Amino acid sequence: MSVPTAAADQTICAPLPVLGADVTVPLVTGGDVTYAALDYAASSPALQRVWDDVAAYAPYYGSVHRGAGYLSQLSTDLFETSRATVAEFLGCRAEDQVVFTRSTTDSLNLLAAALPAGCQVFVFETEHHASLLPWRDARVTYLDAPRTPDQAVATLEKALAARDPHGPALVCVTGASNVTGELWPVRELAAAAHAHGARIVLDAAQLAPHHPVDIAELDVDWVAFSGHKLYAPFGSGVLAGRADWLVDAEPYLAGGGASRKVARRADGGVDVEWHTTAARHEAGSPNVIGVYSIAAACKALTEAGFDRLADREQQLVTRVRECLAGVPEVKVLSLFGDDAPRVGVLSFVVEGWNSSHFAAALSAEYGIGVRDGLFCAHPLVRTLLGSEPQDPGECGAPDAAPGERSLNAIRVSFGAGTPDEHIERFLGAVRELVGEGARWTYRTEEGRCVPDRGAAQV
Repeated sequence: MSVPTAAADQTICAPLPVLGADVTVPLVTGGDVTYAALDYAASSPALQRVWDDVAAYAPYYGSVHRGAGYLSQLSTDLFETSRATVAEFLGCRAEDQVVFTRSTTDSLNLLAAALPAGCQVFVFETEHHASLLPWRDARVTYLDAPRTPDQAVATLEKALAARDPHGPALVCVTGASNVTGELWPVRELAAAAHAHGARIVLDAAQLAPHHPVDIAELDVDWVAFSGHKLYAPFGSGVLAGRADWLVDAEPYLAGGGASRKVARRADGGVDVEWHTTAARHEAGSPNVIGVYSIAAACKALTEAGFDRLADREQQLVTRVRECLAGVPEVKVLSLFGDDAPRVGVLSFVVEGWNSSHFAAALSAEYGIGVRDGLFCAHPLVRTLLGSEPQDPGECGAPDAAPGERSLNAIRVSFGAGTPDEHIERFLGAVRELVGEGARWTYRTEEGRCVPDRGAAQV
């Protein structure tokens, strides 16, 4: 069975067409401008190709694994074909399972629920909260932030060598930081984990949208990522990798779809036989639209030439880094050094500026969308900024004066859909704001920074 899909454009697009490319937004200074979406690390815009594929399928939408009708059978086939597409995209091994979830956070919580008894988890403090926090029911060893890739490997090896050698262990590590964009030495960390009898899960939420990920090549046990960062809307995620711990664990959610057979017992109770396939952890009606959108994004990136897209993104990274380095008031945050390889994610602070006000000025005066805050990676950002745990959190210092630096950072992120013009507008805006200041004053309103329309222009 098949459904119509959008024709693949065989011409390499740089950038790739995305939804919202022609959306205009009002400026506080007057007039409109095409919106420059530079917050890919939070949620990337949907690829036009993905949207077209989903729209082509939508009239054929039906229940998955639950109907004998044509549309149900077609939707079930599409769902399972999408699983195979994702497995191919990730370079999965023949025995690996691909489980569909709601997000990276959901994927890692699923794995946390499947840990064998007595499992010890090792995680660096530099992780996003999605990979830092799910392990609270296990024995967790939090590792200090390393300052070089080699130090990361050495720190992990030392910690693993000191553990009980007979118990199960899991290492959780990011592929690319959602704060600095820096690439982590995943293959070397996987080798260290396996040398000490541990397994490793890769948080690829920020890596998969920017760089090919191959489970077999990296020799990791699991990979987790989110569709909404891979140019695919509708809220789906993936946990792919070894099946044994997942099969041995109780279903993540109990309900229809996860159960293969349910029967009443003579004593009035219920006996359940659970699936041993990925369905074991996919209870409830599957999000076939979300799953198909992930598969469509995987195909679109592959057919466009993922390596070439990554090369173009590196040109943008180099352009941003060189220009920001030329602004003395700007400090780009880094763990591994200014020249460390990274994807299209950079965070920085500006001397003399409250970070929330700076981000608000980029939006209100230039139509540029970035993120400010601690980026759901509080320990890492506080380490990079040198602030203490009791300092203000995600919303920073809302009462800070316009000239004060908040205890937050500003993050710019981009990818396959980013036009060169958006990067140039961002860099020009940074230079203007640092050199001349904002044309409006800003204040905090209901937790967000907005132009103070009651105040005179500056």
